[in-house]
Amino acid sequence: MKELSTIFHQEYIIMAEYRKLRTENLKGIYVIPSYKNSFLWYGVIFVRSGCYGGGVFRFTLTLPDTFPNEKVPVVTFSSQLYHPAVDCNTGDLNLNEVFPQWDRNQNHIWQILKYLHWIFYNLNIKAPVNDEASILFKTNKKSFIEKVKDCVSLSLEHLYDTPSTDDKHYISFKPYDPTIHDAAKNKMLKPKQNDENSHGVSWVQTDSYQAFSKETP
Repeated sequence: MKELSTIFHQEYIIMAEYRKLRTENLKGIYVIPSYKNSFLWYGVIFVRSGCYGGGVFRFTLTLPDTFPNEKVPVVTFSSQLYHPAVDCNTGDLNLNEVFPQWDRNQNHIWQILKYLHWIFYNLNIKAPVNDEASILFKTNKKSFIEKVKDCVSLSLEHLYDTPSTDDKHYISFKPYDPTIHDAAKNKMLKPKQNDENSHGVSWVQTDSYQAFSKETP
C-alpha cells in the first residue's frame, strides 16, 4: 500500500500536469480527470478538417500507478476509430513511436494530447498497430476514406448517448437549446483582453513533442 505522503505527492504532480494544459494550444481537445480517480482522465476531440473532419471521438487517458515514473500513460478510444495508429481490438493509441519510455523530466501529458491531435491529420504511421488500415490507406485511399467516414458518422450518432458512468466529470453533451446555451456561447465568443500576467512563451519543435520555452520581459 502506498504511503500517504506518496499519494499526496502524486496528486500534486497530476494536478500540475492538468494545469499545464491551459498553456498549450490543444485545438479541439477537452480533458478532465475523473471525479473519483485522478489517474483516469476523460477526453474528447473535435476533428475540424481532413478525412476525419466532423468527427467527435471520445477517449480515456489512464495514468500508471507509478506515475510520473517509468511507464507511459495509456490512451484508449471509446469511440470506434479506424486508424493505423489505433488497435482495432482494444482502441489503444500506439504511443511507442513517440514515447518509447517515460522521462518525468522531459515528458508531459500535454505532449501525448498533441500527438493524439496529430494522428488525425498524419496517417503515414511508421509503426502501425492496425495493419489493415495502414495498407488500405496506402493502396486504396477511396476505400480507406469510406471506412473513416463510417467512423465519423458513428461518432455523431452516439454524441448524445447516456453516460456510461455516473462520474460527475464524465464529458457529456446535449442537443443545442438556445434558451439554455446562448448565454454561454456569447460569453465564449466575447473577445478576450490581453493577459498582463503572461511572462513567457512556449512552443514545440517541428516533428517533435519536446517543449521549448523562454521568458519575456
